[in-house]
Amino acid sequence: MASWIPFLFFALAGIILLWFGFTLLISLPRGLFVPAAAAGKGRKPQSGGKTRNAPGSSGISRFCPVCSAKLTQGERVKSAAFPSLGGLERLMHISGCIYCLQGDRLRVCPVCGGVLREDEYLIARLFEKPVRSHVHVLGCTRCKMQRL
Repeated sequence: MASWIPFLFFALAGIILLWFGFTLLISLPRGLFVPAAAAGKGRKPQSGGKTRNAPGSSGISRFCPVCSAKLTQGERVKSAAFPSLGGLERLMHISGCIYCLQGDRLRVCPVCGGVLREDEYLIARLFEKPVRSHVHVLGCTRCKMQRL
């Protein structure tokens, strides 16, 4: 009868240690166990390697879709989003950031590669979700109107 008590004690201690280990492993960031070179493997980069700011995150860099300038915190892209027509997406016109609107950088359409004049803009779709928004550039006023 006394031979199963130590076995029960060790089995219970093992279960508690396994539970504690898995809880600790899940709560730690993924980057601790995966080398930096392998962490990005298998991930498809977003269009042009751009990263977006999630609400409340300040360390992620953003880029202008017109001139590809890296924007610091607080710098914004001038754009106009129009009301939705019942769907989950909205039409959006993107003019550019402070660098390309002032003439410091060349304004280029990411779809056709053409240089944009001051009165031209990018046409995009804005997909709004509760977690974050996503912008899909369709083209500039020249290349988008040629396809219609």
